[in-house]
Amino acid sequence: MTITQTIPAAFLVDPQSLIEDGTMFIGGKWVPAASGETFEVLNPATQEVLGRVPRGGRADVDAAVAAATAAFAGWRETHPSVRGRLLNKWADLCDEHVRELERLENQEIGRPSFAPNPAATNIRYIAGLADKIQGTSLPTADLDQLALTLRDPFGAIAIIVPWNGPGWAAPKRIVGPLIAGNTVVLKPASEAPLTVLYLAKLAEEAGIPAGVINVVTGSGRDVGEPLVLHPDIKRVSFTGSTKTGTRIAELAASHQIPAILELGGKSANVVYADADLDLAIPHLVRGILDNSGQACVAGSRLLVERSIEQDVIERLKTAFAKVTVGPWYEEPTMGPVINEAQGETVLGYIKAGVEEGATLAYGGSRLTGGKYDLGCYIEPTIFTDVRAGMRIEQEEIFGPVLSVIAFDSEDEAVRIANGTRYGLNSAVFTQDVGKAVRFARRSEAGLVSVNTTMGMGAVGIPAGGFKSSGYGRIASSDSPLEWTQTKAVVFGKTA
Repeated sequence: MTITQTIPAAFLVDPQSLIEDGTMFIGGKWVPAASGETFEVLNPATQEVLGRVPRGGRADVDAAVAAATAAFAGWRETHPSVRGRLLNKWADLCDEHVRELERLENQEIGRPSFAPNPAATNIRYIAGLADKIQGTSLPTADLDQLALTLRDPFGAIAIIVPWNGPGWAAPKRIVGPLIAGNTVVLKPASEAPLTVLYLAKLAEEAGIPAGVINVVTGSGRDVGEPLVLHPDIKRVSFTGSTKTGTRIAELAASHQIPAILELGGKSANVVYADADLDLAIPHLVRGILDNSGQACVAGSRLLVERSIEQDVIERLKTAFAKVTVGPWYEEPTMGPVINEAQGETVLGYIKAGVEEGATLAYGGSRLTGGKYDLGCYIEPTIFTDVRAGMRIEQEEIFGPVLSVIAFDSEDEAVRIANGTRYGLNSAVFTQDVGKAVRFARRSEAGLVSVNTTMGMGAVGIPAGGFKSSGYGRIASSDSPLEWTQTKAVVFGKTA
């Protein structure tokens, strides 16, 4: 009996029924790699092979960029309202096939379902801007002169998306360039390419012209670097680690193309003594355990006013004790981490936290036995007595590890919150509006949430960070500005 035979059918989708095995999407066609090579995509919860995708290389990058470049003129000249309608049709198909998208991602990255797949919502929000891209008129020295600005698309864009949420990450990053008239070559993470390929299939069914969206699968070395270095790529969007983002920026700078980078985080959630803890605790738990802590916006640092520190810690322990860990089909709170390598990284940080003198107050071990031996499952973990400067307080762990740090004043809370190289996300819990405003103004983060975390419930947040968390913004009403370049036009006297 195979593993899948023990899983309820409602929690499964067959990837081969959605996309052709061993193919990627270039120039409107589903094709193998030029080399003919493939690699396996594994379910992190069961280690079953979900499918095989092409091991792309330079020849495939060249073909995809050529297709995107060839499609650019026609897509650029397509009326903005038509581009908007096509993208909205894509959103409709994402809604129609939301179960397939959700189950495919469940199986591909191992996370349980915790919210409806937001692909359609994110596409519709940005698609509505397609016919609202406007220039400006400028003053002139003479009344029979005219000066104005136009917003021009760049051309073929390289987009590299992460593995930890491909179903929501890819649409948010694709749709901005598309509404502005650019074409895209998308490289999904090798750990999770199937959901992205299925999104491309839905875009094809929506009638988006051949070559406007292209997907090339393969490694960062074989696909990512040649893509960023390709002379016909005009701009880059990368989401992932700060280390890799730095390399992407260097490659882009080597041939003078701009980049948008959404990188790592070490987000601080600040809880003041006047906070409503019944409200705060569920947000704090979800903020670190969603997707097993594998999120750049994960609230991995919890700053607590000293007078309530022990109360908060005990409440967190109680909440963590109710967390269920298991494969997605059991509908647990938390699933496995993506693979063994990531598991070893997380466990290494837990060991470092103990060695540096923090108190391991809850969890900290790998779960074993039965179903847990099929994937890499790590207990939700709490460290207390964490001091500023410890590795677990400074470095992105990308796992279910929470560091609790006490503070005594507003100034100290802000100093600790801002005291890392990162600046992606922060949150504050207080019933004092003045405290919330002061923290929001002083926080060095691209997103500040008040009495919630990760901007829950908001659509169109300009995603991006400060400092080493990257630069540029995606998925907001500013997308036309990010994905177009300004051209000034001046009409002189004709007589």
